[in-house]
Amino acid sequence: MVSLDSSFLIDLLNGTRPARDKARELNDSAEPRRLTAPVAAEVLLGGHRLGGAYQVRTEQLINSLAQLPFDRASCHEAAKIAATAYSRGTPMREGDLFIAAITKRHGERLLTRDRVFGTVPGLQIETY
Repeated sequence: MVSLDSSFLIDLLNGTRPARDKARELNDSAEPRRLTAPVAAEVLLGGHRLGGAYQVRTEQLINSLAQLPFDRASCHEAAKIAATAYSRGTPMREGDLFIAAITKRHGERLLTRDRVFGTVPGLQIETY
């Protein structure tokens, strides 16, 4: 199963070729696709800022995806990831921290082009 990062979803909404190609590949595989609450909020923010047809497409896309729960185990995972990042001197933005923690806790891989996730030990990442 794959957790979709906001970078992928925004690129998909904007019609970038790598994201479109990856979306076709995922559709052909019928692999379950999910997102996290922070990703949904980030993508919806863009939709609300731009409004109109873009907002409608954004809401349709977000509503079409299952959402991974941000449960207590995800909170513990976030704390572990944050502690490691702070000890390395490379703290993460809270949104990215929660995306990584929720995705890792549920054993999914994260589809992203954001390099910050590569610093999270044990997080499975796929780029496009």
